[in-house]
Amino acid sequence: MGRRRALLRLSVGDIHDDVSQTGNISGIKEAQAAFISEDITNRGSRHQAEALLNKVEHFNAEILAQLGKMDTQQLEDFLDESAFNVHGRATDLGSGVGLVGVGYSTPTPFGTPGEVRDTQIRVWLDQTMAQARNFEHLIPMAHNPPLDTLTDRVRSGQPVGSRAVRQFIAKHEPQVGITGHIHESRAVDWLGKTRLINPGFFGTGAQVLGRPC
Repeated sequence: MGRRRALLRLSVGDIHDDVSQTGNISGIKEAQAAFISEDITNRGSRHQAEALLNKVEHFNAEILAQLGKMDTQQLEDFLDESAFNVHGRATDLGSGVGLVGVGYSTPTPFGTPGEVRDTQIRVWLDQTMAQARNFEHLIPMAHNPPLDTLTDRVRSGQPVGSRAVRQFIAKHEPQVGITGHIHESRAVDWLGKTRLINPGFFGTGAQVLGRPC
């Protein structure tokens, strides 16, 4: 597969209406796919999301995306129709690797549109895992970071992540987990055998390049 295998997967952080850094990402054109883990807009419209992802498609047409706390239901409808949506799905990335996508967010003080209880996050994780049992390797991509890690701290230092995501990772022990949500917790951490990556806010050029498992 040549160079296309060397830069197999590319993940970017929360977009929030800003894809101005897309062309500056090293390897984006060679990557197998661009993972967009959450928060495509700021309570924006379907038209806004479509315009943003069209700009990303200019550099890489293989987009795998899901909603975060700032996205509305009409955006999920658009992602479904565009075949971009990975929320609640186990997506085959080839070579025995499956992407387990769970978007949305646990409740915040801000009353954003994409908020659900942590018990719902747990249900989605379990349902998606049931689709992914035949994959040799898993990459969970959850908007909410796992609780009490370097990836889930707000400015005060308080951990605000998901207990359900933490328990899922501890149980299944994937090699790597991608998250987001907490911009100030752009970090790499470990939870048991799993390397956790929060690439932060995409407007700063945050990114993760992944190679084959």
